[in-house]
Amino acid sequence: MKVPSKVNMYKRLRSILVASLLLQFLVSCGNPHKVDVSLREVAPENKVTSFSQAILDLGKMTQIYNTVALNIMAKDVGDVTGTSAFTSGEIPRDITEMVKSTLNAVGGNVVYIPYDPAFFQNTYATGYSTFENKIIPDVVMTGAITEFDRGLETRGKNTDFDAEASVSGLPKWVPSDKISLETGAGAKTALSRITLDFNLIDFQTLSGIARMQAVNSIKVDKATRQESIGFSLLGPTIGLKGTVKKVQGRHAAVRLLVELSVIQIVSKYLALPYWNLIPGAQEDPVIIGAVTSYYYSLSEPEKIVRTQELLRLHGYQAPLNGELDSDTVAALQQFDSNFQADSSSIDKDTYLNLYISVPITDETLGERTKIAKFIESIQAEQTAVVEEQTPVEMQATVVSAPAEEPVAAPQEAAEEEVAASEPERRVKPRVRTFGGGRILSESDW
Repeated sequence: MKVPSKVNMYKRLRSILVASLLLQFLVSCGNPHKVDVSLREVAPENKVTSFSQAILDLGKMTQIYNTVALNIMAKDVGDVTGTSAFTSGEIPRDITEMVKSTLNAVGGNVVYIPYDPAFFQNTYATGYSTFENKIIPDVVMTGAITEFDRGLETRGKNTDFDAEASVSGLPKWVPSDKISLETGAGAKTALSRITLDFNLIDFQTLSGIARMQAVNSIKVDKATRQESIGFSLLGPTIGLKGTVKKVQGRHAAVRLLVELSVIQIVSKYLALPYWNLIPGAQEDPVIIGAVTSYYYSLSEPEKIVRTQELLRLHGYQAPLNGELDSDTVAALQQFDSNFQADSSSIDKDTYLNLYISVPITDETLGERTKIAKFIESIQAEQTAVVEEQTPVEMQATVVSAPAEEPVAAPQEAAEEEVAASEPERRVKPRVRTFGGGRILSESDW
């Protein structure tokens, strides 16, 4: 029997190895004409951001602090930098709908009024609606995307590693006696910044309201990374390479700026401590200054009544009698252990601390409802007492003998006729209230 030589055995092994690899390759590839790919099916979902809950809590805050209804209109808000047109929509061109949906989501005592003259005129012309019973806005919110700085900072880094070795004693038919390993990794990051400006305009005077503005910026990243590995084994080379590119959503970032700006603007106008709704936010000096000015405008009994309301909103048992009695002092000492029992007035710091730390919960809202009912009952009792003390003869005289209306001059009569022909509109002066009180206007301060 003839024993195969070592060379023939190597040749057979090589043939078997090549045939096995070729068969495996054909099986794995299959028919290229039937190649297919599967797509992920993702169900639609409600858009929730990091400020969604804060917007809802802001509406509840307006009710807890008992602010007046704020009728707010938003004008068209878009990109004034022009970048959206030259970057194929990298940032949105028009964000008006974002502003509208955010304002409408606040609720509570905030009423959103749309700005759509064409729609109003068309409905009036077709007879579907008139301008009666329409709510006139108190303020108008204006704004725009004012900055989009691209490539503020670009960084890149790469890492490479190569190793090679030779193997001796191999047969001649082996293509190479080298064994090598190559690895590499690279990354690149780029930073951009987007800025939004918003302002409030008084609708009646069409003038800007001092310090009622919000200017916020957000930084967005763009990054790419690639990794590769390859090795050679006696000739044949195998390599793997992967690349990924991630971009923080510019449109989503703009929505966050819109939501934050709406929270700030509404809170500044109504003097609400919005920073309690946003983790990590700092106190707003505009609001602190407004509340401080309001505090100094109150008389001593009014300060005590407002303090008693705030104590009840904190969950302490305090009467609403405008007197610094023992129950009120005890509640103040529970809130602040440093409060002096022999104090004859409420100091500014105590009032501010009470005001800015009111819990925004359903229980607090329920307490505000109880306070409102109590005040209504007191007012009803006072009205009844006044009516009982008014002589019956005086009431009859007032009812039976109305005062004669003066005859208006031709000029005045014409003006009254024009005014009577205009539809009745619900207009009220710009008065901002909180905690059952009233924030004075700029001229009142």
